[in-house]
Amino acid sequence: MKFRCERDVLVEALGIAGRAVSGRGTLPGLSGVKAELSGDELRLTGSDLDLTISLTVTVSGESDGDAVIPARLATDIVKSLAPGAVNLTSDGDELSISSGRSDFSIRLIAADEFPQLSDLPTEPVVLQSETLEAALEQVVGAASSDDARPVLTSVLLANQDGGVRLVATDSYRLAMRDLPDTSVLDEDQTVLIPSKGLAELKRILGQGKEVSVRFGDNEASFEVGNVQLITRLIEGEYPNYRSLIPDSHPNVLTLRRDDLLDALRRVKLLAREATPVRLEMSSAGLELVAVTQDVGNAKEQVEGSYAGTDLTVAFNPQYLLEGVEVAPGEELTLSTIDELKPALVKSESDPGFLYLLMPVRVS
Repeated sequence: MKFRCERDVLVEALGIAGRAVSGRGTLPGLSGVKAELSGDELRLTGSDLDLTISLTVTVSGESDGDAVIPARLATDIVKSLAPGAVNLTSDGDELSISSGRSDFSIRLIAADEFPQLSDLPTEPVVLQSETLEAALEQVVGAASSDDARPVLTSVLLANQDGGVRLVATDSYRLAMRDLPDTSVLDEDQTVLIPSKGLAELKRILGQGKEVSVRFGDNEASFEVGNVQLITRLIEGEYPNYRSLIPDSHPNVLTLRRDDLLDALRRVKLLAREATPVRLEMSSAGLELVAVTQDVGNAKEQVEGSYAGTDLTVAFNPQYLLEGVEVAPGEELTLSTIDELKPALVKSESDPGFLYLLMPVRVS
């Protein structure tokens, strides 16, 4: 294999494929990026078995072939070179990287140690990248990062009235986004996609205006521009999230999203050491309160309209902030029942979004 490529193009390509490379693992092949050259088309693939990212770039090819390149070392070398053309040649078990006066030779990884990848035969469904990116931004952050409960580290995709519903929860909060008229699943079909894979997908959706989606029995594939991401699906039964969402709320606070965001960010400065932020709601609007012993306290009034009985509810400030940050529209409603039952953050202008948050018990 022999080709020439601009340094910046190669650095970006290695970086994208390298995001799926395993940093720890017993299989040597998982620390490498597989390079396959055919004519002037170079395909780079990284995988940790659960997540695979591959992309194609145009280079000046001289000799077809393939090799498994140590991902981190190769990326660091190419990144360190001066701007301009870089020449790469694989010969046996070594790779030569040269540019200008610089010349490197590094050992390759045995090709048979790189995992065999499968193609999904199903016909793709095409979505707008911008639409999917916005939905992932609103939902993925609510998934759990605790591998002790793998199901909660996933995002549920389900058919909902001819569209698709995305749901994520870590048992303390839940985010739900409906995309109407976006049919990617069969009726009654559900899939559990690892939030890690979707977080990576969100980073590459800017590569093109459309994304082609395929689902297999155990994998999901997303193709955007010249990049393909394949993620293994999670097996298991997702919690009955519908039972967590109250049918009605007697107390509803309506206020401007930016006003709440700004005030919450300021008051949160005094909510240290897992200190909750208290929301005191009344006909006068909303008062945010944070008190941390031996540090200080903060209070701020936020204008809003409130319908219901006077109520004080406490929340984890970071969870509340993250929900408000991703909520669409200029006005939000915060709906509550009492100080212990789940509260809902909704957008006044976009009924397809919902963020549920469990209160924190305080004395």
